This record gives sequence, structure tokens and C-alpha cells, in this order.
Amino acid sequence: MKYMVIEQFIGGESAPVYSRFQERGRMLPEGLNYLDSWVDLNSGRCFQLMETDDPRLFDKWIACWSDLVQFEVIPVMTSAEATTRELPRRRDRSDFRFKEKNF
Repeated sequence: MKYMVIEQFIGGESAPVYSRFQERGRMLPEGLNYLDSWVDLNSGRCFQLMETDDPRLFDKWIACWSDLVQFEVIPVMTSAEATTRELPRRRDRSDFRFKEKNF
């Protein structure tokens, strides 16, 4: 499963985070995979896309960074995945948007 991890740098300070990253790397436990990341223009937050089959691994990883970063971990899916899940459900409920139209 994929997760969006929102990191808020404590005190808005990114330098200590990048310093530790340079020294120790991501410090990810085996089974927790980094996919990509984005940083806001003020460098106060980082948005990381990660993947794991065991969400308990986040606890180990967060423990390595919690003195510098506050975390929010959100399970996510792609828009394509959401579409394939939502369309059949809406059709089953006879959603008016999916009824055939006779013009």
C-alpha cells in the first residue's frame, strides 16, 4: 500500500534534517520503501510518497526523526485506482450520472 507522509520540520528548520540525512541516510527499516518526495517552496514541509505492506514499520522510521520532524502518515491510492473502486460502487447505487440517457 502507498502512503503520503507529510513531514513538518520542527521550528520550520530544515537544515538539521538535511544534515542528519547526509550523515545517516533515510534510516528506513527493511520493508518500508521510499518512492518520491516534494518540498514546499518555504522548505518547512516535505511530502514523501512511500510504500509498505506493514504500516507498523513507520513507527521505527519515525523514531529516528521525531526530534526534528512531526509526521502525518496517510494511506493513499492513485486517481486511477480510486476510479476503478468508485465507479462500480456508484453504478451499484444507481447513481443518476451513470444511467443511460435516451436523447
